[in-house]
Amino acid sequence: MPHLSNRLISHGYKSFSGWLRLAAVALPGMVCAPLFAQFSGFTPNNLVVTRSVYSATASSITLGEQLPPVCGTQATCPGQAVVNGSYPFVFNNDAVDGQFGITSPILLDQISTGGTLINTLAIPTSGPNQIVTSFSSKSELALNLSLDGKYLTFMGYVTAPNTVDASNANTPGLIDPTDAVGSAVYRGVAQVDALGNVKVTDTNAYSGDNGRGAIYTGDPNGVYFTVGNDNSGNQPTSMPFTPVFAALVNATGAQVITPGAPPGTPLQAGSFDITEEGDKADKPGKDNNFRGLTIFNNTLYVTKGSGSNGINTVYQVGTAGTLPVTGGATITVLPGMPTFPAKHAGINNVYPFGIWFANSSTLYVADEGDGTPADAGVSTLAGLQKWSLVNGFWTLDYVLQNGLNLGQQYGVTNYPASLNPATAGLRNITGRVNADGTATIWATTSTVSNNADQGADPNLLVSITDLLANTNPASAAGEHFTIVKAAKYGEVLRGVAFTPGSTAPPAPGSVVVTSSALVYSRATKAYTGTLTITNNSSAQISGEVVVALTNLTAGVTLNGNPPTFDGSPEVIFPAGILNPGQSASQPISFSDPSNARIVFTPVIIPVV
Repeated sequence: MPHLSNRLISHGYKSFSGWLRLAAVALPGMVCAPLFAQFSGFTPNNLVVTRSVYSATASSITLGEQLPPVCGTQATCPGQAVVNGSYPFVFNNDAVDGQFGITSPILLDQISTGGTLINTLAIPTSGPNQIVTSFSSKSELALNLSLDGKYLTFMGYVTAPNTVDASNANTPGLIDPTDAVGSAVYRGVAQVDALGNVKVTDTNAYSGDNGRGAIYTGDPNGVYFTVGNDNSGNQPTSMPFTPVFAALVNATGAQVITPGAPPGTPLQAGSFDITEEGDKADKPGKDNNFRGLTIFNNTLYVTKGSGSNGINTVYQVGTAGTLPVTGGATITVLPGMPTFPAKHAGINNVYPFGIWFANSSTLYVADEGDGTPADAGVSTLAGLQKWSLVNGFWTLDYVLQNGLNLGQQYGVTNYPASLNPATAGLRNITGRVNADGTATIWATTSTVSNNADQGADPNLLVSITDLLANTNPASAAGEHFTIVKAAKYGEVLRGVAFTPGSTAPPAPGSVVVTSSALVYSRATKAYTGTLTITNNSSAQISGEVVVALTNLTAGVTLNGNPPTFDGSPEVIFPAGILNPGQSASQPISFSDPSNARIVFTPVIIPVV
């Protein structure tokens, strides 16, 4: 793979105005490898999706070689590779190496909210800011926009592509000799700005497992909050703890990391113990096997949805309204959220992944399902859960599944039919509240299949729009997921977030859009009327207002060659000031050759 000259590399931020992006080309013996093209930066109010492309070749793993390649000094590693490095059957090596994985490059795809590809940023795979992902590790590459809206953050491994078993390697500052993987690799937090500049901070957290997500509190003097898991070894768990085990217990779960600081002793943001809920103690540290996180109203929230310890549910870290930047906070289950022990979990339990607050009383939770192929099509909890805060307790309103086609296999071009995946639920999510009182949520899907590692399945990015105020499942029955983007052969999709600089649409009800009756003109053969916006808030509104005419009757065209938003024509109200109670109008004209009834849904589009 070509790289930039070392003369272009500096410590800290690295300029990628001329960095190159991946495009597909077929090479013998490998998955579509990348070519390069210019990255032109991120534009506000688009989406970014983390994607990875399998880059190893058959020769990356030799049939019969020891797995893991480097064995821990107090571990036993009798495994030998049963297949070579060719995708997708390379993951059959899971049978002899329970910690098997292989790293791959990270790509940030900028797309419109409707899925149109705009450009792709290739994250560096060499140099001081290199970072990669473990291709089949489904819990990785959650993507978050910083609290100040300037940066995207995610986690990975500070090593090269095609590294075997990095996902269960030690970190250099925390070596567990009982870990079967004897190599050492820093985990890293990547911070990306609007121009594509990348800055990676190394950490010793998550030794023996993976970092999954990171969110930056913003400039100046902000910190990263991260989530993940550690400890794949066999340290004694009885008291008194060995120094290594005590360090591992402290280096997992929710962490606080200072941007640009050298890796040192990990700082845990807080910890949870299942005994807080009256249950018998589990393996120390494993109750904090977190994988989703968000910050809302200056409060950190995390989720747990995997592993046989602790509780799969949604948690609050520390006191509401105070971020635990100095660590040591108490982690508690959100009131009303499930408290069933994970060791007994099955199809009728929750498996939370990404979370998104639409407001202080509405929380959307992505549930990936229990991972059992036979359960995928009949689960009632997998998909997008909507929770409402009622009298201080969170209550499940309903689960959105329509259009996910849970449990139904789908084909992928060039992918073996024997491994065809089926959607099992959802993983990482983001969302926005629209000006019409709805919320649109984007999510990456989880899968089940016959693949030895289901995390390697090509998956989907989907979206759905939900009426925010609704709590009635019958009223939500008509809402439907649509596919926004599909991973191709040798690809996986992981996280999704809005681009740096993105702004929220006006609050529901602050701007009201109305349309006059349409009048037909025989002279122009057009239907004409006016579109009016009214400031229904108590504050002044300034700037340009853009209204998209979504769901416009098929065959009807808005005249004047207007710009479009995700295929819907836009009506633009020029920049100005709209005081409370004031209105502004724009003429609209439609061509309707079939004389069909003209209907549309006006949606205000955020403008920077």
